[in-house]
Amino acid sequence: MKKIYLVCVISIFCGKIMAQSSHVLWYKQPAEFFEESLVLGNGKMGATIFGGVTTDKIYLNDITLWSGEPVNANMSPEAYKNIPDIREALKNEDYKLAEELNKKLQGKNSERYLPLGTMEINFPNSGKATNYRRELDLSNAISKVSYEIDGVTFTREYFVSAPNQIMIIKLTSNKKGTLNFDIKQDSQLQSKVEVKDNVLLLNGRAPINENAGYRVVSEYLEIKERGTRFTTLTKIKNTDGTITISNSTVGIKNATEALIYVSVATSFNGFDKNPASEGVDEKALAEKNLNKAYSKSFNKLKEIHIADYQKFFNRVTLDLGKTTAPDLPTDERLLRYADGKEDKNLEILYFNFGRYLLISSSRTLGVPANLQGLWNPHFFPPWSSNYTMNINLEENYWLAENTNLSELHQPLLSFIKNLSVTGKVTAKTFYGVNEGWAAAHNSDIWAMSNPVGQFGKEDPMWACWPMAGAWLSTHIWEHYIFTQDEKYLKEEGYPLMKGAAEFCLGWLVPDKKGNLITSPSTSPENQYKSTDGFVGATLYGGTADLAMIRECFDKTIKASKVLNIDTDFKKKLEEALSKLHPYQIGKKGNLQEWYFDWEDNDPKHRHQSQLFGLFPGDHISPLKTPDLAEASKKTLEIKGDETTGWSKGWRINLWARLWDGNRAYKMYRELLRYVDPDGKKTENPRRGGGTYPNLFDAHPPFQIDGNFGGTAAVAEMLVQSDENEIRLLPALPDAWEMGSVKGICARGGFEIEMEWSNKVLQKVSVLSKNGGKTKLIFNKKIKEITLKKGEQKVVLW
Repeated sequence: MKKIYLVCVISIFCGKIMAQSSHVLWYKQPAEFFEESLVLGNGKMGATIFGGVTTDKIYLNDITLWSGEPVNANMSPEAYKNIPDIREALKNEDYKLAEELNKKLQGKNSERYLPLGTMEINFPNSGKATNYRRELDLSNAISKVSYEIDGVTFTREYFVSAPNQIMIIKLTSNKKGTLNFDIKQDSQLQSKVEVKDNVLLLNGRAPINENAGYRVVSEYLEIKERGTRFTTLTKIKNTDGTITISNSTVGIKNATEALIYVSVATSFNGFDKNPASEGVDEKALAEKNLNKAYSKSFNKLKEIHIADYQKFFNRVTLDLGKTTAPDLPTDERLLRYADGKEDKNLEILYFNFGRYLLISSSRTLGVPANLQGLWNPHFFPPWSSNYTMNINLEENYWLAENTNLSELHQPLLSFIKNLSVTGKVTAKTFYGVNEGWAAAHNSDIWAMSNPVGQFGKEDPMWACWPMAGAWLSTHIWEHYIFTQDEKYLKEEGYPLMKGAAEFCLGWLVPDKKGNLITSPSTSPENQYKSTDGFVGATLYGGTADLAMIRECFDKTIKASKVLNIDTDFKKKLEEALSKLHPYQIGKKGNLQEWYFDWEDNDPKHRHQSQLFGLFPGDHISPLKTPDLAEASKKTLEIKGDETTGWSKGWRINLWARLWDGNRAYKMYRELLRYVDPDGKKTENPRRGGGTYPNLFDAHPPFQIDGNFGGTAAVAEMLVQSDENEIRLLPALPDAWEMGSVKGICARGGFEIEMEWSNKVLQKVSVLSKNGGKTKLIFNKKIKEITLKKGEQKVVLW
């Protein structure tokens, strides 16, 4: 098997040759905090490694372990009857009344993503450890720990295999009979630990979290045991020494080498199946995976794991030219970088890490990566570690297509299909729209689609927002336009896009000028200050709503044309699109967020939803709509660059779409700004949006969307595309004056390899996955190419 490794640049520092990596995170000490740990995952099982010397703590997760059970989408069957009153209040410009009435369109809050358990490997070492090293190699998704005690070298190697659905830990010592440890497990959830046939078992159940006023489906109330069951099986394989057991631990004495196999499973069996009565037999599944893996050798398991992982990771390589940065532990590299020093390979490392995280957390159909990806340690995680669909869930997948990980988009695409089922009920009961489907601010593994807010207890500024279906539907088109998979578009994608568009058609109403608007409307998590000083969120005709509807209609029209179907429906969309209330440019030159030219209550607010048409949409651009692009730029300048981690990720993409590479790069550097772990006490704490020592995104706290948004933005700086053209190096910063990239994808089913020097394109190679034609654009030079399926063409610039 041929192995391809990313570039390692050799630099000279202080007279020594230093090998500085663009694919290895490493540290001189164990992790004390979660934000210092190293994470592994196979898209379903997650492991968080602390790498301690006397105790190695490992958090375990399963992406299907959530509280709750299938949602009763019909929880509030007459909520829609409040809409005429809200619209009347808005028509009368009584925003205070509209704000109160809008709360009547609220349902239950989401369930939460839960930690499965904690595994501890305890070592009876009493000596002091020296030469400690802890690392994660992104080129093969393997973590290692090594150290010396009293002249003995101890090593550990960890990986989580997707093909074998197992975690493997190999422990060795270089002196015979000196390896001793025992393993114990516990969970924050209701659980029981026991040892049976030399296997350590942890069995438990996730809680049910009912919101006050939420009517549970009666058939579930009849089930005595409710909630998702889970199990963990841990077994040791030894070559020497003696396996030891107690009532609650397994271990080994006087060994030289040992393998630990960890298998996890839950009873989750789909968003619409009760996990207690209709669930998977989680014990049988965990046992099957354990036994299957246990019969294989470590080397075979490792070989299969690496081959499976590298088929995704090795598709893209990035080189940003020479670096003079020294080889330092990753936490020290971040601190040095925060002082303004050059470290191009750290910038590549962060890009690679984003792709690594998506490969590791997005391989389970119907269960996309959540706010924490796969790695949540908290019983009550921030924001329930749920699917926040007014930006965060979507941002998780901005890198899926353009960084050549299209298959990993499938967990989100299949989740959208689940949402459309509950969303049909939500459209009717909460919004009075009988066609199509709708989804709101939050969701969970049960594809909950209702607006949240605990039935009127929460602020409409975040709880009352029905546009998730419109936004998510654009991901379906993105998947098609990158892959050209017409079969998917016809059989699955288009019906979902049409359903989202049908809801939007039914939700739009005319304003006083005859233009189509939404009413009621909010702009995600932001508030206006009206001319009379009222601060609120509920209004009509919010720019973000209309931007998302424009994009939804535009892409659905295009899909209809590709498939040559639904001509009458396409005409309806085209007519509605022409009647949408147009964008407005405010007195400050900004793109208005509100129907009126009102002030923002927080002018530097983290959301920039009114710029949706610039990115991730594409109906605003410097070429097509120069006035709106300039107004978008002014909006970003007013907001400033200081914001949360995920918001920085979004703003970098926005600056890239404005073709301002240096501003995008400035914010990319700020995204990599060192942030102290949440629990760390220091005299001068480094807080705010940025990056934790383990390269996790700091909202703060940890949210994975900033990692994904940052990686997507690097690709966006290098290649931008639509159905007809590919722009090469459209937002290349001065700092990246030379470099190369291979494997970046462009719309139309193309894959790009290119080299540049002195910011000038030297050579580009284009591969067509399905055949087709496109225009290559660099600066003002255009080259048209036509390729057959599988054909690759080299173009000298």
